[in-house]
Amino acid sequence: MIWSKEETLSRSEIETLQLERLKETVARVYEKVAPYRKKMDDLGVKPEDIKTLKDLAKLPFVTKQDMRDNYPFGLFAVDKEDLVRIHASSGTTGKPTVVGYTKGDLDTWTECVSRIACMGGATEKDVAQICFGYGMFTGALGLHYGLEKVGAVIVPSSTGNSEKQIMYMKDFGTTLLVATPSYALRLAEVAREMGIDPKTDLKVKIGLVGSELLTDAMREEMHKYWGEDMLVTSNYGMSELMGPGVSGECEYLCGMHINEDFFIPEIINPETGEVLPVGEKGELVITCIKKEGLPLIRYRTKDITRLYYDKCKCGRTFCRMENLSGRSDDMLKVRGVNVFPSQIEEVILSFTELGPHYEIIVEREGYSDKLTIRVELLKSTDSFGELESLSNRIRNKLRIILGLDAKIKLESPNTLQRFEGKAKRIKDLRSK
Repeated sequence: MIWSKEETLSRSEIETLQLERLKETVARVYEKVAPYRKKMDDLGVKPEDIKTLKDLAKLPFVTKQDMRDNYPFGLFAVDKEDLVRIHASSGTTGKPTVVGYTKGDLDTWTECVSRIACMGGATEKDVAQICFGYGMFTGALGLHYGLEKVGAVIVPSSTGNSEKQIMYMKDFGTTLLVATPSYALRLAEVAREMGIDPKTDLKVKIGLVGSELLTDAMREEMHKYWGEDMLVTSNYGMSELMGPGVSGECEYLCGMHINEDFFIPEIINPETGEVLPVGEKGELVITCIKKEGLPLIRYRTKDITRLYYDKCKCGRTFCRMENLSGRSDDMLKVRGVNVFPSQIEEVILSFTELGPHYEIIVEREGYSDKLTIRVELLKSTDSFGELESLSNRIRNKLRIILGLDAKIKLESPNTLQRFEGKAKRIKDLRSK
């Protein structure tokens, strides 16, 4: 089901609307947001210089550091009295990034998430269990209001107490699960430990997963636990831009449709800032063209992807972003080689003897980097020969994919840490 007529506009109609909203947004931000006005003045750019969509490239970037430097409300385009809600990141690496919403922003947010939910197969007949943490994190409330507008019954179970989560699924007849991919797999594990088969004893047939990278291998792992007929779609967003609802996959799983009437995407070279041609892979930059409280222009997401502009089989005409390859700030450089965690995950999940849980550890020994990957066996074995053979096969496949060697540590089942929110897979100990 397509939620709104805007999702099927022609390319010329989309671009006309984008340019109109971009001009208005740039003028308003220049007038209202002093730090951004200074950035524009430093580049010698004025609002009236924005005459076409290509002129977007003349404008300065905004980064997470800009938000921290202007904590808490320095980048806002409205007075605090005009806000109706405030969210913030955890701030584990410094000052949190603070975002705020006017009443109009909440309406926009709900509209965007309703579209994403429908792309992923949600209808008014669904019982949607939201296993994101409620609170300052935007994910739970964003999906809550969007699915509620679609007409689904909401089970706001949050995270934790996985046994009770399974009880709710069984007793309430949950058909749609909102969670991170790693927590969705953890819930399936817990269900099995309780003697419940997620495939036959539960009714969950739709997975709207987000907040983590969903690789094809992880999607297949979801099918292995929840059933082949489960529609698992990835959706994308971040609190700085709005929350969930920036883009999402439809049933054809050929990329995430970006709500282009609210966001203008660009792909840049992450090192030079140069805008790349359509189809090339680079860092995603997003400009918000309908936000009132915090209308960020050319926000550098650090996420690596590419854009497609051909019409999708579903009938939507908005451009699509390829499922993420990773984040530029998650990329590890090990002995001069660029390594994305998603590459390691693809290898691990190609082995039927291994579960989906893993940990990547990078250390420094002398003047050389040492890469260790802890992986979890699905079944215990005391056969040294079997373990050595498996370890060597994993190591060889990683060497082919990554171009470097890694130490493999095979752990017993249920050894590695499970995550209810976003999984933390990497320990880079080189600075220590």
